[in-house]
Amino acid sequence: MWKQLLVSLLLLCSAVQVQAANYTDVYYDAAEPGWGLFLIQNGTNQFIAFFIYGADGKPTWYTAQINDDGAGRYTGTLYAITGTHFLDPWQGYTINPAGTATFSPTDIYHAALTYTVNGLGTVTKPVVRQTTATEPMSGNYSGSMAGSVSNCADPADNDAAFRARYSLAVTQNGEASTTLVFTFVDTNHNGIVCTATGPLTHFGRLYQMAGSVACTGPGQDGNAHPSTIDSLHPTGQGIEGKLSIPNVGGGCVASLHFAAVLNVNN
Repeated sequence: MWKQLLVSLLLLCSAVQVQAANYTDVYYDAAEPGWGLFLIQNGTNQFIAFFIYGADGKPTWYTAQINDDGAGRYTGTLYAITGTHFLDPWQGYTINPAGTATFSPTDIYHAALTYTVNGLGTVTKPVVRQTTATEPMSGNYSGSMAGSVSNCADPADNDAAFRARYSLAVTQNGEASTTLVFTFVDTNHNGIVCTATGPLTHFGRLYQMAGSVACTGPGQDGNAHPSTIDSLHPTGQGIEGKLSIPNVGGGCVASLHFAAVLNVNN
């Protein structure tokens, strides 16, 4: 039964290329509210704007332009910026290299931030995505899922290329919990429905859902399997996330990226 369950999930796939993790968000040190940074990521480049304070307690303006160093960190130059007083006619600004900055993710939600200001010193702080408001996700969607299965006791069960299409119904209970119902719409899996449900934890733009997934329909056992959905969030056109199932039987581990567009009534 485990293999049938896995196939029903993994065949919800398309040939969509999985992109690198995106860390765009507002970050802060939860133990030190009042300062933080805005981070925008474009491919392997990140732009950071710091909202911090000088020795006199007044706001100080730094930015950083940093790049993926190939080892899971983003590092580059820190800049100091001064400009025209906001009430005066604009006369331009000055920008000068002032040190270095490194953003080191520990997972998709947390990172270590290190920056050095020449002549002043080095700061290293833990930062986390800062939550500002509930992200609404409830609705009906159409989409696809790309995934892999690995570490199976029987190597013949490993597969990285299952794919299919689904409709998705999402019900969200505010910040508390959510349920995602994936209904197969492709011919090979007609009648199979997989339900993922669990409590939510909110990190900035993203949610994490640690719960379970169960499938019903032809060939399914209906049992709940522990699972986690990471990076769950609404997009400009729909919703996306990553579903991980640490053991679907036979030692197999499933890792599934999904994306769907919101169904709009014309």
